[in-house]
Amino acid sequence: MPNRLAHETSPYLLQHADNPVDWWPWSAEAFEEARRRGVPVLLSVGYSSCHWCHVMAHESFEDGPTAAYLNEHFVPVKVDREERPDIDAVYMEAVQAATGQGGWPMTVFLNAEAQPFYFGTYFPPAPRHGSPSFRQVLEGVTGAWTDRRGEVDEVAAKVVEDLAGRSLTHEAAGPPAADDLARALLALTREYDAKNAGFGGAPKFPPSMAVEFLLRHHARTGSDGALQMAADTCGAMARGGMYDQLGGGFARYSVDREWRVPHFEKMLYDNALLCRVYAHLWRATGSDLARRVALETADFIATELRTPEGGFASALDADSEDADGRHVEGAYYVWTPAQLREVLGEQDGERAAQLYGVTEEGTFEEGASVLQLPGDDVPAELRERLLAARSLRARPGRDDKVVAAWNGLAVAALAEAGAYFDRPDLVERATEAADLLVRLHMDEGARLSRTSRDGQAGANSGVLEDYADVAEGFLALAGVTGEGVWLEFAGFLLDLVLDQFTGADGTLYDTAHDAEPLIRRPQDPTDTATPSGWTAAAGALLSYAAHTGSEAHRSAAERALGVVKALGPRAPRFIGWGLAVAEAALDGPREVAVVGPAGDAGTSALHRTALLATAPGAVVAAGESGSDEFPLLVDRPLIDGRAAAYVCRNFTCSAPTPDPAVLAEQLGGAQQDV
Repeated sequence: MPNRLAHETSPYLLQHADNPVDWWPWSAEAFEEARRRGVPVLLSVGYSSCHWCHVMAHESFEDGPTAAYLNEHFVPVKVDREERPDIDAVYMEAVQAATGQGGWPMTVFLNAEAQPFYFGTYFPPAPRHGSPSFRQVLEGVTGAWTDRRGEVDEVAAKVVEDLAGRSLTHEAAGPPAADDLARALLALTREYDAKNAGFGGAPKFPPSMAVEFLLRHHARTGSDGALQMAADTCGAMARGGMYDQLGGGFARYSVDREWRVPHFEKMLYDNALLCRVYAHLWRATGSDLARRVALETADFIATELRTPEGGFASALDADSEDADGRHVEGAYYVWTPAQLREVLGEQDGERAAQLYGVTEEGTFEEGASVLQLPGDDVPAELRERLLAARSLRARPGRDDKVVAAWNGLAVAALAEAGAYFDRPDLVERATEAADLLVRLHMDEGARLSRTSRDGQAGANSGVLEDYADVAEGFLALAGVTGEGVWLEFAGFLLDLVLDQFTGADGTLYDTAHDAEPLIRRPQDPTDTATPSGWTAAAGALLSYAAHTGSEAHRSAAERALGVVKALGPRAPRFIGWGLAVAEAALDGPREVAVVGPAGDAGTSALHRTALLATAPGAVVAAGESGSDEFPLLVDRPLIDGRAAAYVCRNFTCSAPTPDPAVLAEQLGGAQQDV
C-alpha cells in the first residue's frame, strides 16, 4: 500500500511511495507525530538522479525488516533536496561540521523540534570498511534516545547553538578592486592542474563559474594566462569521458583527475552553465571545438530535457538497464571493442576504438570503456551510426520536474547560443521556457514557486537562487530578443530580492523573510554546482542597474560583492561567479544601445556585434529609435537615418557609430563569424 509520498509531485519522493517505510513528507504534522509518539525523526535527503540514494533505497528502505524497525522507532521523513534546498543546506552544514564531510543520501536524526543530534550519509546494509550497518545505526540511536535522552538533548542544543553562531559577517567594504581580482587569479593559478587542466584533484568537477571569471578577467586585462587556463580546461573536459561524445551534453563530474570516467548523471544546471561557458569561449577565441560543444550541449538541453510544457527537466539518471537486464551505472553510455565492431564492422569498429580510446581492458568496469576523444575528431558518419545503435538501449530515467533556477540558467544559455550561432530555434526554446516560468511559476505578486511538474506548480517557495537565476535568464533574453518585457519581469524579481532576501547590513539570505523558519536561516555566498544565490543576485542586480540606472540596485550589488572581496583571494574556486560579477562591476559594466529599424541589415549587424562583445557583463538594448522598450533607448536617435550604436559606462559615453567595426573596437571584442 502506498505511503504518504504517493500524493507528492517530486519524482524522487514518488520513487519511495511504495516503500514499506512509512515515509512522511517534510511537514509540521510529521514533527507533531514524533512529539505525540515520543520518538525521533529520521530525515533522509536525496535526489532523483543520485546513484547512492538508489542503492540505499534498494538495500534498506525496500527491506521489510529494516522498514518495520524504522516505522516502530522513528518518524521517517523524506526530502528532495532539489525541491527544498533550504532544508538540505541547513542540515548539510550540520553534517559537515560534525563529520568533516557530506554528500547524498544525507541521513540525519532529529528531535521533535527539528534539532539534529546524529549524522551520516550512506549506510550499508551490513558493516563495511569500518562503517556500521544501517540497522546498527538505527538500534544505536534508539538506545541513546531511550537510555541517554539528556545527553541527546544536550548534543542537539549544542549543534543548533553552533549553527546560530555561524551567521556570516564580513569586514570588506564595497566590491573587489583590481588588485583583489589579480590576487584571486594568482590563488586560482596555484590550484590549477597544469598536466590535466581543471582545478584540484579527484573527483574533478566542471569549474563553470571559475572559467567565466577567467574569460572575463582576460577580456578586461588581456591576461594570456587566464585565457589559457580557461581554454585548456574546456578542451580537456570536451575531449574527456565527462562529455557525451555521441549525444552531446556533460555528466556531473569526473571521478579521476584526468577527466576519463564520469559520474554519469546529466544535470540541467551543469549543461546550462557549460553551454554558456563554451559559447563565451568561442566568442573570445573563435575555437571550432568550443562552437561544436556549445551547440551540441544546447541541442541536448533542447531535445533531451525539454518537457511538453516548454520547460526543461532536471536530470537524466546515471543508471539504466544493461543488456542482461541489470540496473547499473553508465550502461547507456559505455562500449566494448566487440560492441563497436558489432555495430560498425571490423575495420570501422577498430578505427572507432582507436579514435574513442576504447580498449580491451576497458577504462570503466567489466571491460567497458567511456568514450573519449584524445586525438582526431571522429567522422560524422561513424558517430551517427553509433548514436543510432545506442538509441536502441534502455534509456536512463528522467527527473522531469522543472526547477525555476536551473531553467533560468538554461534560458540564458540557449538565448545566447541561439544569437551567437544564428540558431533562432534555440532562442525560441529559451522564450518558451521563460514564458512557462512567468505563466506557471510566478504569481501575481511575482513570488516564485521553486518547482513544477506536468504543468502544475509545486507547493515549495522559491529561494534566492530562483529569483536571481530566473532574473539572469530574463535579462539575457531581453538583450537577445529586444523585448523589454523581459527586463520588466527581471525587475519584479529583483525588487523582491531587495525586499525579501536582503538583511539590514546588505548581506543576502537564501530564504525570504517570510519563509518557513528552520533551525537556522540558510545563508551561503559560495558556489556549489551552481552559482550561489548571493552572487547570482549580485550579477542580476548589477545588470539591471546598468539597464535602468537604478542606484538602489547598483548599491545592493556592490554591497553583496563585499563578501567576494573577502573570500575571492582566499578561495577563488568556490566564489567564481562572484569574481565574474566583480569583473563586470570593474569594467562598468558597459551599456550598449542599438537603435534602428527592425529587420534592417545595419541594425542586425550592430546588434550582433554588441552581443558578441567580450566586455565583462555588458548589457545590450536593441530597438527602434524612439522606442520605450528599454530605458537605454531613450533619446537615442539614428545617425543620418542609419542604425546606430551607443556605448556608455561609468556615466561616460563614446561617440555613437553606425559602423560595426568601430562598435567592436569600443567594446574591446573582435567580430566572430558564425
